[in-house]
Amino acid sequence: MAASSSESFERDTQALWQEFRRTHDRALRDRLILTYAPLVKFVAGRLGASLPSHVDEQDLVSYGLLGLIGAIERYDPDRAIKFETYAIVRIKGAIIDELRSLDWVPRSVRSRAREIERAIVELERTTMRAPTDEEIAAKVGISGEELDRSLFEISRSSMAALDELWTPQGGGDQVALIDTIEDASVADPEFSLEQSELNEALAEAISRLPEREKLVVTLYYYEELTLREIGEVLGVTESRVSQLHTKAVLRLKARLSGVTRTPAERTSH
Repeated sequence: MAASSSESFERDTQALWQEFRRTHDRALRDRLILTYAPLVKFVAGRLGASLPSHVDEQDLVSYGLLGLIGAIERYDPDRAIKFETYAIVRIKGAIIDELRSLDWVPRSVRSRAREIERAIVELERTTMRAPTDEEIAAKVGISGEELDRSLFEISRSSMAALDELWTPQGGGDQVALIDTIEDASVADPEFSLEQSELNEALAEAISRLPEREKLVVTLYYYEELTLREIGEVLGVTESRVSQLHTKAVLRLKARLSGVTRTPAERTSH
């Protein structure tokens, strides 16, 4: 009975999509918004879990609805990609764009995050391995305790999440690193080569993380455990898991800062 109900819902939704693409009727669009509204709440809840407590989840939902509406208006049902996959990327992007426009992350936190990323890049270039906390702190010119405090402050912002939109070096469209994990088969020939390069680079970068950071990334993004649940698995506090997660993301962003080039740059090399 449940399967029949699910199949009926799928048929009704497909018919709704076909009619909407034919007529662009506003009432049909509103029905699609109601159908997929739970996606917005899901994405807002996931992003909200890593943001400061003063960020209201209902605000995130309202930002995400704009992304959902844009996704509905742009989606082509004939593409070889599920609408849910396509919409989640747009919902995340709309929420993060709005958070960025509000600029609630202090400039000092942004600056320190960039300093840590640069330190990681330079240390890895000279040592050919993942630098230790002590090496990173020394390179930045701060104490180990200051590094821990900085990681905590960075962890309270979307800057320390793979969900954050990121622009590859050389320009091009912004991407969310998490989407290369969640959906490695987006069928769009215009950017499939660059997407494939990013997928491979991200997988390699994750494989080179220190073991505990690699485990945190795997459990959080692949297994979708919360930071508290990961803490129980590792036998450490949620705060410590948050630090490990932040370091992992900063390492990944540092390593990926030069992995992609524009098509013009590729053809000139």
